[in-house]
Amino acid sequence: MYTSVIIPAAGFGERMGSAIGKQFLVLNGEPIIVHTLRQFQRADVIDEIIVVTREESFAMLGQLIANGGLTKVRPLMKGGRTRQDSVCNGLSAVNERCDIVLVHDAVRPFIAREVIAQAAEAAAVSGAAIVAVRAKDTMKLAGPDGRVEKTLDRAFLWNVQTPQAFRLSILRDAYALAASRNTAATDDSSLVEQLGIAPVIIEGSYDNIKITTPEDLLVAELLAPRFS
Repeated sequence: MYTSVIIPAAGFGERMGSAIGKQFLVLNGEPIIVHTLRQFQRADVIDEIIVVTREESFAMLGQLIANGGLTKVRPLMKGGRTRQDSVCNGLSAVNERCDIVLVHDAVRPFIAREVIAQAAEAAAVSGAAIVAVRAKDTMKLAGPDGRVEKTLDRAFLWNVQTPQAFRLSILRDAYALAASRNTAATDDSSLVEQLGIAPVIIEGSYDNIKITTPEDLLVAELLAPRFS
């Protein structure tokens, strides 16, 4: 089973209040994206890593990849206007032998290698799998006026993370359908669901945080030594 992972890394750092993309901010002595790439480099199930980033970041990121011995990373791909566009560009670059493709946020550096393997294996069996954790807080559904309409049953609610894993043919079909309908989504599983496919949930870890704010970076500094 040949498995690829696409890592969209073309975003900016608006919420972080940074002049550079948050994926290049330093965490425990190294850019966040290096920590993320290392987890997939070390994952036996992963055969290739496709990073999609801004063209002006090619030289810097290429040097980081070389210095880090990240041999599974393929030639860098140019990012698109949106995350969805970037993933689509990444899909065009996967190896022709690819069976399973994962998509993972560049700023989630604490993904456990066993979870990567579980997601890939689940996608091979069922076609689609997402990593998620159970909701901890009470969830309310509000109307347009800001008033609570309903209290949702937390037992059935999940906070979705990445990676998300799919058979390559399924994700390509989902992106083709999205393009034909001009559909935008915040994650890849939402596009796959438009095909009538219900992804399997793989329970992940609350450590698998997405670093998007200065507060997240402070938490990440505490977690980083456990994943070095």
